[in-house]
Amino acid sequence: MRIALFTETFLPKVDGIVTRLRHTVEQLQRLGDQVLVFSPEGGLTEYKGAKIHGVTGFPLPLYPELKLALPRPAIGEALEEFCPDLIHVVNPAVLGLAGLYYGKSLKVPLVASYHTHLPQYLQHYGLGMLEGVLWELLKAMHNQAELNLCTSTAMVEVLTAHGIERVSLWQRGVDTESFQPQFATPEMRLHLSQGHPDSPLLLYVGRLSAEKEIDRIKPILEAIPGARLALVGDGPYRPELEKHFAETLTHFVGYLGGRELAAAFASADAFIFPSRTETLGLVLLEAMAAGCPVVAARAGGIPDIVTDGVNGYLFDPTDELGAIVATQRLLDRAEERETLRDNARQEAERWGWPAATRQLQRYYRSVVAAQSFASAA
Repeated sequence: MRIALFTETFLPKVDGIVTRLRHTVEQLQRLGDQVLVFSPEGGLTEYKGAKIHGVTGFPLPLYPELKLALPRPAIGEALEEFCPDLIHVVNPAVLGLAGLYYGKSLKVPLVASYHTHLPQYLQHYGLGMLEGVLWELLKAMHNQAELNLCTSTAMVEVLTAHGIERVSLWQRGVDTESFQPQFATPEMRLHLSQGHPDSPLLLYVGRLSAEKEIDRIKPILEAIPGARLALVGDGPYRPELEKHFAETLTHFVGYLGGRELAAAFASADAFIFPSRTETLGLVLLEAMAAGCPVVAARAGGIPDIVTDGVNGYLFDPTDELGAIVATQRLLDRAEERETLRDNARQEAERWGWPAATRQLQRYYRSVVAAQSFASAA
């Protein structure tokens, strides 16, 4: 099958969406499909055998790490030359409009997927009054697709409630080979704790942006004597967070990748994740695969991954004390913590990328078959 993938973000950017997409592209190519990626220009022209058609863009004012790439005629020319069996638009927004347009004009079946809970992001940037308008725009775009995929049951319910049709679940996936408990190292723990490896070590990995609500980790850190926090990643909110955590034992580590990132997950005592806007929270699965116990908000797609008291702890996102109690319990009960580690790893092992991609292939084939049937009727 020949698949044209339109995405508003791809390599070399690092985030959960890119992680899912790069594994998906690799698996599709390995399984014999051909993929052409349309994304904002990032310097890459190929990934794992898939050609990347980079489109010139400009930085998003509220989020300079993201580029807005505007549709242009060269996209149509490249698409007609590729002759896709199916177009998959990831988070249709600006560049994704080209995928929607050419899907309809070339009569190519369309699949769309929802990965970023944009309507909830608006309130963190002072634009909450636009939430209703954004839902109407999302509905208009997504309802052009023959199938809309979400990465958690919570998001399936949310999209359906807002009038988006033909919604199904795209199962989660994680690289259980790259993230393993045995990758913990004394050197990484020394680095993350800034030379205090015997202190309780809390970890956050991900974008440093307002919607991640990282500032809400501060009361947890301050409530645990001697605890240290390592923030791995970067983003537009870093200057504000550096001010917010200025008087605390917090280390802004910056980006880590590969074995260093795996070691960071495996070397920490607890992974703290306060975000209430996650469609899934792929980074949680990576922490669990590495055997790092999770303390996370009971919100969005997170309860699909974390079972409270079994493979991590969930807290009411409106209850600051609940997050503190959950983290203290995790750190105070060594035997229970080891059980959570084991259970977290077992949960992650259920969700490999090959299985998630085979499921996606079945969705693709069903959409293509349905359109072929409709055309022949």
